Amino acid sequence: MSEAPKVTRQVARGFSAFGGERAAQLLPQARLSGPMPWVIAIMITLTVIAAAGGLALSNLASGARAELSGGATVQILQALPQERDRQAAAAEAVLADMPEVSGLRRVPDEELDALLEPWLGTGVDADAVPIPALIDVRLRGEASEAELAGLRSALADVAPDARVDAQSSWLRPVFSAISSLQWLAIALVVLLALTSAAAVWLAARSQLGGNRETIEIIHLLGGSDSQIARIFQRSIAFDAALGGAVGLALGLAAILLLGQQFSGLESGMIDGGGLQLVDWLLIAAIPLAGVVIAMLTARFTVLAALRKML
Repeated sequence: MSEAPKVTRQVARGFSAFGGERAAQLLPQARLSGPMPWVIAIMITLTVIAAAGGLALSNLASGARAELSGGATVQILQALPQERDRQAAAAEAVLADMPEVSGLRRVPDEELDALLEPWLGTGVDADAVPIPALIDVRLRGEASEAELAGLRSALADVAPDARVDAQSSWLRPVFSAISSLQWLAIALVVLLALTSAAAVWLAARSQLGGNRETIEIIHLLGGSDSQIARIFQRSIAFDAALGGAVGLALGLAAILLLGQQFSGLESGMIDGGGLQLVDWLLIAAIPLAGVVIAMLTARFTVLAALRKML
């Protein structure tokens, strides 16, 4: 007659109060020694960087749209310098009297030369390469097609060579590219979340396989699937919390480093992509979301495997 399996002291005294530290000691825990905390740390780091990039792009696009929504540009496309200056002065006078115009500024020729210097170089003859006069116009409302049509009609007689465009139309390809990058950031966050869940699933399956005999004994002593799943869930939650904290620290360090690099560009548009308080709170919530995903994945994985195991 074979002997009954020996029950460890921890299992024998554990079922009177199946919870807390006593329940956690029923199954051997491989915390810190396994790869799970570090895998989660890497995933959280990449998620934090991707989320910060997406939020920064969203702020940049929103700020640029708000700044350019009421902006229009008037170009005097005339090759003769004297006629170009005359039409520009007449256009300024007409625009200044229009009630829908809140402000305007004639862009100095020196500023235009500085903007074109990277492409045309220095010392370019103005007669050889005529540069149009540029007037920056600020409207009281949005630069809609109706508003632009009104400006064109008002300038038709005094400045026939004037071309009126909404400033936002110049950056429409940029906004389209930013939108594509935002969707890419969202896709990366979702993909990293799925990868983290897959890593937790593999870790939970591995622990189940390594503790199959102990789980069978626990079942014989009256332990339920939910109680066993709670032990694995607690272990995975600890690993996920540790990995999330490390990943958040590494991700924040990378964000600050990248922020310093971009601030050195001294571009007004780049400055509009700074992170706000709400953005930082969302980034700080990423490790918490990672812990929740890990715990739910571990619980569902263990419960599904236990139903097939016994």
